[in-house]
Amino acid sequence: MANAPVPSLSSIEEAARLIAPVLLPTPLLPARADGLQGLRLKPENLQRTGSFKIRGAYHKLTRSLEDAKAHGVVAYSSGNHGQAVACAAAMLGCRATIVMPEGGVVEKRLGVEAYGGKVVLCQGGSDERRRIAEELAASDGLVLVPPYDDIDIVQGQASVGLEIARAFPDVRQVLVPVGGGGLLSGSASALKAILPGVRVVGVEPEGANDLYLGFARGEHVSLDTIDTAADGLRTQSVGNVNYAILKATVDEVVTVSEEEILAAVRALLWREKLVVEPSGAVAYAAFMSGKVARDLPSAAVLSGGNISRDYMRRVVG
Repeated sequence: MANAPVPSLSSIEEAARLIAPVLLPTPLLPARADGLQGLRLKPENLQRTGSFKIRGAYHKLTRSLEDAKAHGVVAYSSGNHGQAVACAAAMLGCRATIVMPEGGVVEKRLGVEAYGGKVVLCQGGSDERRRIAEELAASDGLVLVPPYDDIDIVQGQASVGLEIARAFPDVRQVLVPVGGGGLLSGSASALKAILPGVRVVGVEPEGANDLYLGFARGEHVSLDTIDTAADGLRTQSVGNVNYAILKATVDEVVTVSEEEILAAVRALLWREKLVVEPSGAVAYAAFMSGKVARDLPSAAVLSGGNISRDYMRRVVG
């Protein structure tokens, strides 16, 4: 644990400085729903491209800019990372290819294309998307921009935790969604560096609970099957870099059911007036359903708002 590659506060602050010009400032909003007093919301659904992912993607590209401009970039993504890479590439003058799942959220694929990205569809899970992207990088000389298992990505995502710590120094508990672990490992690193006593909790869907199982068993777990509507959290395992950081910085991992996620998305829409996708709502769901302490000053990261039309029909229906 002592040898875990936890990014330093200085490296996180440098990443935050590099990406600041392209970010949309997201505030900490007090929750308005009944019984959620003491909870503040970090609405990254309002961020550029509709999720926190632009932070890591833009930072990674600035670190590899010469090669990226010369050869282009490739990423693999269920949607939000792909949109972020395509957007960052367009801003920096690079070509982007994004490997995405067949049958994924159509709106996210259209978002990638709207930012100028070329989409390559594939079958299978996150491991298969990674394999195809790695093959394209090797065969075409493209710069690979991983969604989470990369220290440049982690440092960029860490700016979320940095902003929470600076805006809410009295916070005692921070809830963060976890799929591949980039957002959680980065945010936890920043929070623990500034507020050592803060409690950092990762939140997963029950049907994509690899980190929850990993913490319980004391080992890095990979799932064979995923079953959740939270498409942004459908990773089979957290990244290797991320897992090492998470072991050193995260206090607990909890899970939420599909029913709790749906209830959270509805509450965020009707009570908080925020459009949040299922993946982005899991931290709020954990607090709302009592999976974590509710008597501590807390913050929940709403990681994205790129909700599909089909899921929105379930919400309003």
